[in-house]
Amino acid sequence: MSDREEAWCLLTEFTQSESLRKHALSVEACMRAYSRKFSGDEQLWGIVGLLHDFDYDMYPSLEDHPYKGCEILKDRGYSEEIRKAILSHAEYTGVSRDTPMEKALFACDELAGFITACALIKPGKSLAEVDVKSVRKRMKDKAFARKVNREDIINGAASLGADLDEHIAFCLEALKPIAAELGLEGAATTPASLSF
Repeated sequence: MSDREEAWCLLTEFTQSESLRKHALSVEACMRAYSRKFSGDEQLWGIVGLLHDFDYDMYPSLEDHPYKGCEILKDRGYSEEIRKAILSHAEYTGVSRDTPMEKALFACDELAGFITACALIKPGKSLAEVDVKSVRKRMKDKAFARKVNREDIINGAASLGADLDEHIAFCLEALKPIAAELGLEGAATTPASLSF
């Protein structure tokens, strides 16, 4: 079994929520894209993205997440590098983000969720309908996807040294290849039935 398959099995063991599984896939896609940009280990960065919230379904409280997950990861033989990156993605842990991988995880986490929310309100429920302008417009609407921390999105881009619009565009492009897996490829269009 590959490391990625093993990580997916761990995710599905602890995460029953389909939306959380899709969030994990979206953060993984963004992390893999950033690993290529920063010449990082794509497999490693992808696994960090895939597993960053794997414990959230079972342990959603601030006291438990991501701490419980990191204990489980340690017991299962995952590296300190992976565990530290996952701990660092939550502001309240106080764990510093020192590496490009840690900074990318923080930068991609909230944004990936926000982009998904933007796609879900489009007429076709499609990532193809989302652009940077529409994401920025929705960021100003505090009632929309209110659980998403806008400051984390802004600060995440800044910590990567990225312009916010460029970061949004980069993540959008990273998500498009997995739109079908995310259920965001758009409503299926069927030709009108022909009457004779």
